[in-house]
Amino acid sequence: MPTSPVTPPSNPATALPAEARAEGEFAGQTAPAFSPLYQQIKTLILRSLQAGEWKPGDAIPSEFDLAARYRVSQGTVRKAIDELATDNLLVRRQGKGTFVATHAEQHIQYRFLRLLPDTGDLDSQGPAERHIIDCRRQRASAEVARQLGARTGDPVLQVRRVLSFDALPAILEEIWLPGGPFKGLTVETLSDDKGPMYALFETQFGVRMVRAVEKIKAVSADAEAAALLNVAEGQPLLSVERIAYTYNDVPMELRRGLYRTDCRHYRNELN
Repeated sequence: MPTSPVTPPSNPATALPAEARAEGEFAGQTAPAFSPLYQQIKTLILRSLQAGEWKPGDAIPSEFDLAARYRVSQGTVRKAIDELATDNLLVRRQGKGTFVATHAEQHIQYRFLRLLPDTGDLDSQGPAERHIIDCRRQRASAEVARQLGARTGDPVLQVRRVLSFDALPAILEEIWLPGGPFKGLTVETLSDDKGPMYALFETQFGVRMVRAVEKIKAVSADAEAAALLNVAEGQPLLSVERIAYTYNDVPMELRRGLYRTDCRHYRNELN
């Protein structure tokens, strides 16, 4: 007969789901039909991240402290943190602890960029050079609203920019952002900031992109794209449409990019 559920703590950020039990109660019993305990701890840590308890770049409590907080073993906490680190949400630093990942970090800032040079890598060619074409406030079309989980006519920001590497244009991007969370974003803000755009979103707007979904297809360059990317009209380009999500799977960005692939290729790792 299953044991009675443990009464959760009063703080919802530290409360285990109703089905959870104190870890010791699992000894000698068949595991119930719900997510493993480390997955439940992972969910609780994600809640704290989403609530802003620990911000990008902050250290989170030690495994010992988190184990005491959630009343589980350090091994359970370690497994939850391992998964969050694999998801690029947390970063372990030898001898220093575990920190909330930020897009400002070198190995994370190009997390969603899969366009690589045919020779060398992103590090060898240096950071991208950004040219902001415009940043305009407008009303969401039906299609943009659907992708962002908004309503037709809601305020959105449209940003257009060109990314260049080694002084050669490589990507033409059109980006739509919900107007509310990004109130105050301007051409000047984007142009003055020299870091990754997602790092700017974190520091100035409190929005952290944690995952993205892409659709890819081949297209040919129209006259405008050809001029901005310095290619011949009709040249093949890679069209990449991305929806980026913050915590709790809330869509926060629709991005459509046209990629030159005459000296670069799109690379993805499949597990």
